[in-house]
Parts: sequence; C-alpha cells; structure tokens
Amino acid sequence: MLNIGITGKSGFIGEHLYNTLKLFPNEFNIIEFDRTFFGNSSKLNSFVTKCDVIVHLAALNRHNDQSVIYDVNIGLVKALIKALTKTESNIHVIFASSTHEENESLYGKSKREGRNLFTDWVKNSKGKFSGLIIPNVFGPFGRPNYNSVVSTFCHRLSRNEAPEVEHDIKLNLIYVGELVNEFVEEIRRREGNQKRLIPHTSEINVSGLLSLLETYKISYQDKGEIPNIRNSFELNLFNTFRSFIEMKTHFPVRLAQHNDSRGSFVEVIRLGVGGQVSFSSTKPNITRGNHFHTRKIERFTVINGKALIQMRRIGTNEVLDFHMDGNDPCYVDMPIWYTHNITNIGDNVLYTIFWINEPYIASDSDTYFEKV
Repeated sequence: MLNIGITGKSGFIGEHLYNTLKLFPNEFNIIEFDRTFFGNSSKLNSFVTKCDVIVHLAALNRHNDQSVIYDVNIGLVKALIKALTKTESNIHVIFASSTHEENESLYGKSKREGRNLFTDWVKNSKGKFSGLIIPNVFGPFGRPNYNSVVSTFCHRLSRNEAPEVEHDIKLNLIYVGELVNEFVEEIRRREGNQKRLIPHTSEINVSGLLSLLETYKISYQDKGEIPNIRNSFELNLFNTFRSFIEMKTHFPVRLAQHNDSRGSFVEVIRLGVGGQVSFSSTKPNITRGNHFHTRKIERFTVINGKALIQMRRIGTNEVLDFHMDGNDPCYVDMPIWYTHNITNIGDNVLYTIFWINEPYIASDSDTYFEKV
C-alpha cells in the first residue's frame, strides 16, 4: 500500500484527487495534511517522512497583487524542498504545473520556476520527481471567478444571471475527473517525468461553451428535461452545471398532474438521452441506497407512499433532507459525488421510479457505498 500525501487537498483539484484515492482503500493510504504545516518545520518534516508519494497542489491562483501569487507559490515549493532535503527523503514528488508556464505572468513564472526547483532537488537526492503541465481544468465544485470560466458561467446561470463573453477565445480543457486519472496513473507508475504535458481532452470557444450551458439552464433547471448529451465532454459539462444548482431550494420539483374521471396522468421525465428506467417497492421503515456515483445522472420519483430522500456531498457533513409524497408527485435528481438514500417513512408500501442515464453494468457500475 502506498502512503500518499496531498498538499492543497481542500482545493478544487485536491478535493477530487483526495476523494478518488479514498475509493481504493486497499491500494492507497492518505497521509493527512494541513496547510499550517508549511509554517511549522517539524510538522512538515514529519509529514514528509510518512509519505511514499507527495502530490503538491497547494498554490495561489489569483490575487490582486501578482507578486503575492509568485511569492506564495515559490515559498511553498521551497518549504517542501527544505523538508525533503532535511529528512533526506527519497520519495516521489508530483508537482501540478500549468500550461501558463509558457507566458510571462507571475503565476506562470511561479509554476515554471517551481518545477525547476524540484528538478534541481531530485538531481541531488535519491527521490523521483514528476512535473505535470496541466491545461485548463473544469468540473463540479469549482470556485467561480477563480478556477475557470466554466465555474463562473455555471454559477451565474444557475442563479438566473446573464454572463457575457468578453474574449471569444478557444479553450483547451480537461475534465477534473480525467485529470485525476492522470495523477493516479502517475502515482502507480512510480517513475519520475520532470516535464510531462497532460493533453487537453476537449476544445471549445467561449461563446460555444456559454451556448451549451444556456441550453442546460433552460432545458434542465427551468423545465426539468435531461438535455441531448452527445459525448463525454457534454456529459462532464452537464454534470458540472448541475453541481452549481442550489439544491435546497430547487428540489423536490413538483410534477404536473392531469386529472380526469379515470384518475390522473403524470409525465415523470423527458429525455434527450437513453438509459435505464426501473421501479422499486419498499416496505415501511426500510432504507435503500447509501451510495454515490461519479458520472451518472439519476432521478428518483415517488409515485405512491411517503419517502425521505437524504444526500450528503462526499467529504462534507451537511445532510440535505427532501420529503416526498406520492399524492403530490415530485422528483429529486442525484448530483455526482453526493451519497444518497431513500427511506419509506409512511405506513404503506413505497413505490419509486428510478431513471439513470446508462444501464447498470456490474463490472463498471460507478456505484460506491457510503452511508449518508
């Protein structure tokens, strides 16, 4: 088992890497890190000695004073190298650099010089070093006005604001889940690669990006329809947009009932994609679920009985409760990286319809169990 340390694990990429490595408890053991370690040499030295691999993600991306970005980022690299040297470490260090290395911004300069400092360290040690040159990253839970234009557009659209295109440039993007897979592969290889360019996986103009996200806003957030999703990029972008919706106020979404002398008719879901539809019957006081997905889109619709749906974002403690009643048909969609369950809180059998955008395949179920 490899002992993995992650600096910056509370950041955008760090959170996704941390949560993904936790899915492999028999392969990776995460050594906990706190940013205060950078200011405490004994704690930083102790942290280094416990690790087989350190992924250095801690960095400052934006600040009104560019010189602060440079000073902070170089300072963090130097502090880590000092600890590696002091402990005579022979571990594998993986450094997250950026394609901004190529420009003359102080952020780009900090990444370029930081990678060079690690390269110098490894020449005089028995350790290994990988410097990953990363393109623009997008994905769920990014910070608007900080991580990427994708996060900014998603945040504003989901709150009924109207973002504008200032510079219609071409974006070279990689989804955070794809990037995390690159990190995992680099960890498993245990081979140094002092300058490894991570290729982008999609290209789109800013105007095209905004147009797609506006489509998701209108079809999904406003109308409750699952849009036409043509490829993995659009699935990743759609899941990213969904993560920015304020779930507490958006769900549960009530469905329109059409009543006549025969009874009622209710449309459960309108789709631009395929998938699998199923239903369950659940006895009183029984709970189903307690699992999460990392890519799937899923909708729960109660058609008879009373239910409590609970969900919690992985890595957090807040539990969201949604009460549902078949007499007032409504649905709740499950965001990725949210563990969720459904409990029959009524006196009668609970009937629930489940839709998911891809059929269940046991060998690739994208289903990870964790109690809400």
